[in-house]
Amino acid sequence: MDEERKSTGELLERALAAVLEAPERRVENAVDSAASLLAASAERWPAVSRALLTLADASLGALWARGWRPADLARLVRRDLAQAHQALLVDLLAAEARRHSPAALDRRWQEQLRELATEVWWPRDEDFLPGFATRHRLDRFALATAALELLRLLGRLPAIAPVGPAPGGAQRPVEHRAAVRVPGEPRMLARIRALLAKAESTEYPQEAEALTEKAQQLMAQHSIDEALLAAGAPEGSLPGALRIGVENPYEGPKAMLLDAVAAANRCRVVWAKEFGFCTVIGFDSDLDAVELLYTSLLVQATAAMQQSGSKQHLDGASRTRAFRQSFLVSYAARIRERLTEATERTTREAAAGRHLREDGTAEQLVPDERLLPALAAREEAVDSATDRMFPKLTSQRVRVSDGEGWAAGRAAADRAALHGRSRVERGRG
Repeated sequence: MDEERKSTGELLERALAAVLEAPERRVENAVDSAASLLAASAERWPAVSRALLTLADASLGALWARGWRPADLARLVRRDLAQAHQALLVDLLAAEARRHSPAALDRRWQEQLRELATEVWWPRDEDFLPGFATRHRLDRFALATAALELLRLLGRLPAIAPVGPAPGGAQRPVEHRAAVRVPGEPRMLARIRALLAKAESTEYPQEAEALTEKAQQLMAQHSIDEALLAAGAPEGSLPGALRIGVENPYEGPKAMLLDAVAAANRCRVVWAKEFGFCTVIGFDSDLDAVELLYTSLLVQATAAMQQSGSKQHLDGASRTRAFRQSFLVSYAARIRERLTEATERTTREAAAGRHLREDGTAEQLVPDERLLPALAAREEAVDSATDRMFPKLTSQRVRVSDGEGWAAGRAAADRAALHGRSRVERGRG
């Protein structure tokens, strides 16, 4: 049995090596040949199943060491491959996660696995491929092909800047908060969440704007409180980072919208266009606010943009793409103004001693002279962390070519509710 397992493992490794080394023009032939070899024997198929899980564990572990995370891989596979590959990746992630105790995974890693609905459903490793084939109605050759294509994609990914510890790595001593409400979370966060939920459900734009502006002010106040708390601690917390998917179409304006939300919440954004995500650098509670608010605003912007319908030039040629590009750029610019104004107003009031309570009412306190230096120190820490993670940054211009789209986008941003959606509602991308 051990000899069979060893020989099957070597067979799979050779097959994958041939696929990885094949030039682009010969990839299809290489995959076909390797898949035919792996799927040739029904008797050997259970051994191939065990070998695949073993090889996938090693491949994923290498990717974690190179900075990748489960949601990053899911985005790339969804973009570049097919549904069967996505399902296969989720199961391979579930299998690899068996190697780690929950304590070895930071909370965002655990959230990503939950959102992907990872589950070890197969009783034994030799049952995995046969069971997967039955579930997804694939024959052995089709499944071997999907596995090799997936492993080729994963095996060719470069190292990227990490946004947290790999499984089993050292955890930073910061208080992590989940993006969905959890028992015992600070009442300020519960109040913010309640305001956002009410703003989400109202049918009246003015009411939504008022509610969400209050929520943004409370978010800013919470960030201020965190800064003062850290300033009084012997060792303050350090900036962290997360990745948020920013994909076609109109990925440039979407990245601009994310940057607008991040800047208002004292975070920085770096866009990796080739991988379809942005890295957001900031302090932990601010990162959660950015993710929730960006996702909600993107949903609102998309809905408003689509309501505008298609557009044409006078000669009948389509200008829908130019309109929508300009719409989203304008929307992002106006959202930046609104969010920045709300944050600056809350900061001015806090510096004067005016403090927002957890219930949303205000109280007058003695001004804290530590506030502005503490905020400046946190901004400097975020900038320094960004420079360390990304020492070679470049900027990129986004073109606006449709005046009507610009005007419509700005109007939609004025109507937008500045609030977030829960992860269960939005289904992360």
